[in-house]
Amino acid sequence: MRFGPDGHMRVYEWKQKSLGWEEVADLLTDSIGSCGYPIVCGTYGISTNGQCSCPGPKNGTDYFMQVNDRLPDQGCSLITPLSLYIKVQNVPSAITLSPEQKNHGKEKKLLLIILGSGTSLFGLFGLIGILVLRFLKNKDFDEAEECYLDHVPGLPTRYSFGDLQAMTENFNKKLGAGGFGTVFESTLINGTKVAVKRLDEIGFCAQRSHSLLVYEYMPNGSLDKWIFQRTHEFTLDWHRRKKIILDIAKGLAYLHEDCNKKIAHLDVKPENILLDENFNAKVADFGLSKLIDRDQSQVVTIMRGTPGYLAPEWLSSIITKKVDVYSFGVVLLEILCRRRHFDRSQPEESMHLLGLFKEKLKEKQLLDLVDKYNEDMQLHKEEVVDMMKVAAWCLQSDFAKRPSMSVVVKVLEGVVDVEENIDYNFCNPPIPNTRARVMHKEVSGDSALLDSVLSGPR
Repeated sequence: MRFGPDGHMRVYEWKQKSLGWEEVADLLTDSIGSCGYPIVCGTYGISTNGQCSCPGPKNGTDYFMQVNDRLPDQGCSLITPLSLYIKVQNVPSAITLSPEQKNHGKEKKLLLIILGSGTSLFGLFGLIGILVLRFLKNKDFDEAEECYLDHVPGLPTRYSFGDLQAMTENFNKKLGAGGFGTVFESTLINGTKVAVKRLDEIGFCAQRSHSLLVYEYMPNGSLDKWIFQRTHEFTLDWHRRKKIILDIAKGLAYLHEDCNKKIAHLDVKPENILLDENFNAKVADFGLSKLIDRDQSQVVTIMRGTPGYLAPEWLSSIITKKVDVYSFGVVLLEILCRRRHFDRSQPEESMHLLGLFKEKLKEKQLLDLVDKYNEDMQLHKEEVVDMMKVAAWCLQSDFAKRPSMSVVVKVLEGVVDVEENIDYNFCNPPIPNTRARVMHKEVSGDSALLDSVLSGPR
C-alpha cells in the first residue's frame, strides 16, 4: 500500500510473471470521487462533475487559460498577473517613533543578538564536550574489550563487521533463518565459502551492536529436504544414509563424552543436521543445548525442543543426555522410512510413525516400512531392518535402558551387537507447553534456582 503525491491511496500486488508490482486497488476513489483529489485537474485547474476547467473571468478579465485544450487535466496557466489585498480595520495609517524609542529598540535588538549568540555558543561547546566524552569512553571500551579477547585462549578467527559486510555483499545472499538469527552466504578472501549468521539481540561480538557468527558453508543444506521430498533431485541411496546416520551418532557422542562439560543438544531433528558437498553430516543449531557437569548424571530443566522428538522423561523435567539418544532414534527411523514422525497424508492408523513401527515390530513386518520410493533401499531391505532395531533400542521409554551414543557408534560400526532384551512398548513423545515459565536447577548441585524462559520448537 502506498499514499502517492497525487493523493491516491493505492494497493499493489507482486506479480511473479512480470517480476514487478501491479496496482490492484485505489482505496479512496470510490468514497470521495475523482474530484476529491487536490491536483486531479493540474495546477489552477477546477474539477466539476468529473470535468476539468479553468477559473472563469472576473470583471471581464480572463486570468487563466488551459495549458492544452485537448487535455484539460493538464492544468491552467496564468495569463494576467494577480494581486491580493486584505481589508483590515482600526489600523492607523502611519506610526511615528520618537528618537528615544528608536534607540531603545536598537539596544534591545543588540541585547537579544548577544544573548542568542552566547546561548548558541554554549550549547555548541556542550555538544562537542559530550561527543568527545562518548568517543573517549567508546575507545576505552574497545581497548579493554580487545585486551580481554587477546587473553581468551582457543578463539576462532575474528572478523570485523566491515569485513563480514563486504564478504556477504552487504548481507545480500540469504540462505535461511532460524530461531536466533538469519544466515547469509559469504566467500572468504581465499575463495572458501562460509555461512554467516547474524544474531538477533543475543550473543557476543567485539563490535557491540553487531552480533555475527561464521560457520562452515554446507552446500547440500539440511537433511530434511533429502528425506522428506519425494523427488529425483533429492534422494539418498543406502550407502549415503548409513554414512549420515553414523556421522550424526559420532557428533552426538562427541558432545556427550568428549567435551570438557557434557553437552545435551536437546533439539536433534533432520532440520538441524547439515550436509556438506560430500554429504558428511554435521549436528548444528545449539540454541537449546545445555551444559551438564561431568559429576552430574541428570538435571532438572524446562521442557524444550521440537514436538515429536521429545523423550518421555521430559514430562517429569528430569533429563539426562539420553534424551538426545531418544531423538536420534526418531531421526533414524525417519531416514530409513523416508517419512516424518507424524504424517497427516497417511491413513489415521499410520499417521504416527512410532505407533506404526511398534505394530510392525510385533507383527514382524518391518520390511513394510523401508523407503518404497528408492530402489537401492529396497535392494538392502535386510540391512535396513537390522538398523531399525538400533532405533528401537534408542526409543526405550526407560532412559536407563537406552544405549549411550558411543555404544550406538560401535553398533553402527559392527563392533557391538544390539541389545536383545528390548521393550517394544515405547510411547509417542510428549508435546511441550512452550509458553510455560518455570524454574530450573541442577539436581546434584547446591546452587540456587534460576528463573529461565526457553524458546519453543522452531
